[in-house]
Amino acid sequence: MLELGATLARGAPGVPALVAAAELVCGDRTGFARWLVDLARDPESVRAIVARSYWHPNGFAKLVLYASAEPEFKIRMHVWPASGRTSRGETNPHSHRWEFASTLLVGQGLALPEYREVTRGGELFTRYRYGVDPVRPAVLVGDGPVRLVARKTRLLSRGGVYSCDTQVIHTAEPLGRGLTATLVIQGPHRTSTTAVFCVPGQSDDQPNGSLSVADFHLLVQAVLAEVGECSSHR
Repeated sequence: MLELGATLARGAPGVPALVAAAELVCGDRTGFARWLVDLARDPESVRAIVARSYWHPNGFAKLVLYASAEPEFKIRMHVWPASGRTSRGETNPHSHRWEFASTLLVGQGLALPEYREVTRGGELFTRYRYGVDPVRPAVLVGDGPVRLVARKTRLLSRGGVYSCDTQVIHTAEPLGRGLTATLVIQGPHRTSTTAVFCVPGQSDDQPNGSLSVADFHLLVQAVLAEVGECSSHR
């Protein structure tokens, strides 16, 4: 994946560079699989990945495969294990502090409904700010009631690329109940805070879960089996 790193290293990565990097993965899935195998075979790399990765409260894993400080970007893989649940995505509408581009590695697809704030109509939510508390940046700080209305739903399928800037409010939901995995190319932070919207009465206490080395290997094995790299990476 040297070409991927070179694409992102040309200055501060903006949306066009992030999309170009995601398109490189689309065009070279075998090369990506080999890079993932190499990472998983290196115990030091695995320890570093696990230390900065976690289980999202809604049941999928966020694996930060690579992080660069200069220029600032991350390569993440989001993995939803096969499940009997029909809804396994990020169900709370939210925005981001950074731009990103993503592509589908495994699965039937990903639905990405987008929303906008309105003064009347729509659905009532409580808006929280993420990143406001300097001591506890992951804590959600209440920011009052707001109404959201759905704008459109984008669909991410195999071979496609979805891009998003800091102004977009969306959710994400895998299609079907099988294994789903996306690769997310994340750019530099553009804002210090972002918004998370919860239905009234929903708890703002939504802690992330710790992810183990064993979890990492099981998730990577499952993704590689679908991508086409069937040999053991252990």
